Amino acid sequence: MDVSAYMSAPAVSVTATTTIGEAARCMDLHGVGCVVVTDGEVLRGIVTDRDIAVRAVAGGFDRDAPVGAVMTTPAVTVGAAEDVHAAYRTFRTSGVRRLPVLDGQRVVGMLTVDDLLMDVFRRVADLLGPVAWSVLEEPPGPRDEIGARAPAGTDGKSPPASRGS
Repeated sequence: MDVSAYMSAPAVSVTATTTIGEAARCMDLHGVGCVVVTDGEVLRGIVTDRDIAVRAVAGGFDRDAPVGAVMTTPAVTVGAAEDVHAAYRTFRTSGVRRLPVLDGQRVVGMLTVDDLLMDVFRRVADLLGPVAWSVLEEPPGPRDEIGARAPAGTDGKSPPASRGS
């Protein structure tokens, strides 16, 4: 399956002249951890919440400074039509947590490690679903000599359940 099936779209974008404060407010408003920095539809860089904390605040930049001063450029990217396994490899080899998704030079979305983790969780749930149902239909526990489930308290390990006083 290709990356476009997993990405969030559209990516939240700002220009290089957007202030650091405006970029932070934009991230907060949209509930995202990064914004792409674009010139028209062409990607110029990326600014993450960590860039704002570490490069901007700790670096002594004023909130009115342009994000172009603290953005990461060039941004590590992935193509929209690439197989999702290429994205897994890119995350693993680059160490980044967010990848702008490109269609040619145009930014069409954002793929995060969290997006792929959700996919992994869904796949594990799909694999475990039949196992979970079989356990619910026939819970684990001791059996008697003919293979029937032994009554509670007759396994020799746990006392019989009390029937009230």
